[in-house]
Amino acid sequence: MKTGLMAIIAGGIGILAIVSVLVLMPYQESDVAEVEDTLDREIRPVEIPEIQERLDEIERIANETDYKPLPREWITSGPFQIDRSEYAIGESIFIRIGELGVDEKGQIAVMRPLNATHYSVYITIPFDGTDKSTANTYFNPQISKIRGICSVDDLMGKWALVFRGTNYPNLNFQITERILPGTNIETVC
Repeated sequence: MKTGLMAIIAGGIGILAIVSVLVLMPYQESDVAEVEDTLDREIRPVEIPEIQERLDEIERIANETDYKPLPREWITSGPFQIDRSEYAIGESIFIRIGELGVDEKGQIAVMRPLNATHYSVYITIPFDGTDKSTANTYFNPQISKIRGICSVDDLMGKWALVFRGTNYPNLNFQITERILPGTNIETVC
């Protein structure tokens, strides 16, 4: 009799355990993360007033000025090229270096005009054919108290790229009075 009672109790506990598992299973957290399908959804922009005001200001400035970038010309000196002969204040000057020889090593000295006959080094850009035979780089001349460029008048004029360590001729370009919209042109000195 005791064995029969034990079998009934064991069976009841087993049935109770199975029922409990079935009842609690939907409430159990899964280890599988559900990923939301966002490929077909449209991204809705969030309106931020400060950003919209800045975009409106840039558009207004662009409409007030007749700024249009000049077409690229790619002026060449040996393996060195710049993309234009004239730039507006605020435009970046792009330099391409292509197929340097392994023995070609030096610096590109970017020279800014001080007056009609004298220049000052604005920046230097190193190059080394053993390290890289091709490269692309750019710089953006801008007003800087540290560099002694106080106003747009100090930026305008005939600039030069001097290829130190080579016999390649200099490349010259002009920064004109045109201004790229959104460029800070406040005097700093």
